[in-house]
Amino acid sequence: MIVYDLICDHGHRFEGWFGSSGDYAEQRERGLLSCPQCGSGEVNKAPMAPTVPAKGNTRSDTAAPASQQVANRPLPAEVQQALAKLAEAQAKALKQSTWVGDKFAEVSRKMHYGEADEKPIHGRASAEEAQGLADEGIPVAPLPFPIAPPDELN
Repeated sequence: MIVYDLICDHGHRFEGWFGSSGDYAEQRERGLLSCPQCGSGEVNKAPMAPTVPAKGNTRSDTAAPASQQVANRPLPAEVQQALAKLAEAQAKALKQSTWVGDKFAEVSRKMHYGEADEKPIHGRASAEEAQGLADEGIPVAPLPFPIAPPDELN
């Protein structure tokens, strides 16, 4: 997992978590990145200060693993617990949901307008597609954590 500081064209800063730098590039190319504050699709990496590790003879043995750090500080236990519960809730919801891939907007519209049976679904939609669904009154929400599509799993 890699964390980037991102910034939109309106100056809003936020974090983005990606499986790799290639995942970031792919999502940016496909227009899948948007600002959580204003919805702008013009999102780029923000300048970041380099991380310089402490000297080996001055490091504490109690340092948290890198996966549990933000800005080189361990996440508070409450935040770690909240993230774990959120990940658990997402996993449970996805077990009861059907992957529809890139047809998310199309399938959502069909269910909303009674052309298909309603059922829980998840898939991919561009920021423009998601905004179009919201404009039509079709409820959608982004997943809090990225997932790998079933056909891309080992």
